[in-house]
Amino acid sequence: MKDTEIPVKIMLVEDNPGDIRLIKELFKDADIKNQVNVAFDGEEALQMLHQEGKFTSLSLPNLILLDLNLPKIDGKEVLKEIKNDNWLMYIPVIILTTSREENDIIETYRYSANSFITKPVDLDRFIRVIDAIQEFWLKIVKLPKENEIEKLTMNP
Repeated sequence: MKDTEIPVKIMLVEDNPGDIRLIKELFKDADIKNQVNVAFDGEEALQMLHQEGKFTSLSLPNLILLDLNLPKIDGKEVLKEIKNDNWLMYIPVIILTTSREENDIIETYRYSANSFITKPVDLDRFIRVIDAIQEFWLKIVKLPKENEIEKLTMNP
């Protein structure tokens, strides 16, 4: 990893403290430089994305990991708002949830989720899932940069 490398900005929208700790630790150990910001509920996620209140200086994430079962505003509503916003719609959203409901899978893809992953209960499998997310989304996929998104939204 190069020291001059710009970190990948990841927004984790999750209300489970254990999952937050584990995911942050696994991303910290990644060989790709990254920065994880956590929103603890759907309302806070939207404030962060719209850079409102205490989040005015926070830059947009390159990738969002979104739980569905959230306090205040649920994950589906957050996803809909992201994908209906001309500025935010370019940010890939990975649904990372305990849900196995077919309806949740269908709805989130209808709202343009980039992937749907059910969190494994088993710790080793959970670690492998996060490692796979890192491998694919941080190493293989080319993520949009905030300044490139700005150009697209200014000159459609």
